[in-house]
Amino acid sequence: MNILIHKILPGQDIEECLKIRRKVFIEGQNVPEEEELDGLDHDSDHYIIRLNDVTSGTARIRYIQNKAKIERVAILTEYQGQGLGKKLMEYLIKAIRDSSKVKIAILGAQTHAIPFYENLGFSICSDEYIEAGIPHRDMQIILNS
Repeated sequence: MNILIHKILPGQDIEECLKIRRKVFIEGQNVPEEEELDGLDHDSDHYIIRLNDVTSGTARIRYIQNKAKIERVAILTEYQGQGLGKKLMEYLIKAIRDSSKVKIAILGAQTHAIPFYENLGFSICSDEYIEAGIPHRDMQIILNS
């Protein structure tokens, strides 16, 4: 199993990322397109994960004040259950830690995914709320402490 994760360089096309997000969120979870394509992609760092040279997942990070917000974590259905989400998240956490820009990473977790993020060291830091019709809770992890 050959796994490759990399950051999309500035000026590169993020179409692969958007294609995955469309399949996972818009088609798979019925997230309204205007919510998924929120206009914040140009302010974000985008990442791709490939399994055996096939693009299998994506995520983005936005740096907001003193926090890194991990967003749009998506693994295509046919590649779920193979540990790719964990590998991608570990990579993102390391990238944030190595950047030394911030000491806290946050994310809005769909409630069914909370145990996944807790296993990576995140803790819940909000009450439940609805986003795009899906229950979420905010989570955070302290870095560089």
